[in-house]
Amino acid sequence: MINWTEIETAQPSPELLAAVSGALRSPDPQTRDSLAYEQLCRWIPLLAPPELYALGDEMAERLADPEIQARTFAPLILAELVDAGAYRPAWLEAFARWYPAETDLRGWDRELGWLHAVAHGADLLAALGRSPLVTDPEPLLELAAARLLAPTDHVWDAMEDDRLGRAVALVLTRPGLTERQALAWLDPIAAQPPRRPTATAPGVAAALSNTLRTLRAVYVLADRGVRPARGAEPLTVHHSAALRARIAELLVVNSPFTG
Repeated sequence: MINWTEIETAQPSPELLAAVSGALRSPDPQTRDSLAYEQLCRWIPLLAPPELYALGDEMAERLADPEIQARTFAPLILAELVDAGAYRPAWLEAFARWYPAETDLRGWDRELGWLHAVAHGADLLAALGRSPLVTDPEPLLELAAARLLAPTDHVWDAMEDDRLGRAVALVLTRPGLTERQALAWLDPIAAQPPRRPTATAPGVAAALSNTLRTLRAVYVLADRGVRPARGAEPLTVHHSAALRARIAELLVVNSPFTG
């Protein structure tokens, strides 16, 4: 058993670090979110490089964990590690395998608490997109598009579209990004056939709804700038005019009221 009162001010010994990292898999939301996650965030700035990379390797492996809450909290810790200056290409490879393939997209579960696969993955996408250790941002934009296009019956209902839109916008602030790179991730979305409600399927498909709302979020941030943190000055999204024009074209195809 972990004494959470005492551990809050304790130094991150290997034994304590292993115990708290293990607690991040807990199905109990209080243990996982309010205790283990917050404690690891406090400790990460104190860890030596070997400990940072060992923790990141563990989180990358956890993206294939059989438990949904274990999978969805691993990206949050990986994002903290990337922000702290630790990165391995293998972490991005594991993330790219998991993110578009995850099928359990629940935001909140009554028993498990926050799961939020799309939003937590978006936070890691944003951290990777901002990190100079990731030399090529284009695959990150392609990964965002793959997540949008992945088949699902779940309509995002916990502001996942805003989180993913923000992540995309932050990737698009990278210096040196060409106009082609800034727009190419939209090509697979444009290649999808238009969908219209029919008598047998009168509603909007879940994946389409998720995509349209995310694109609207990117449009707004491309116009107004995107803040890397609360209270920070907004950053400029590169090639904003061309990006907004392309997104507007895509929105009108399936949402004619917007044009």
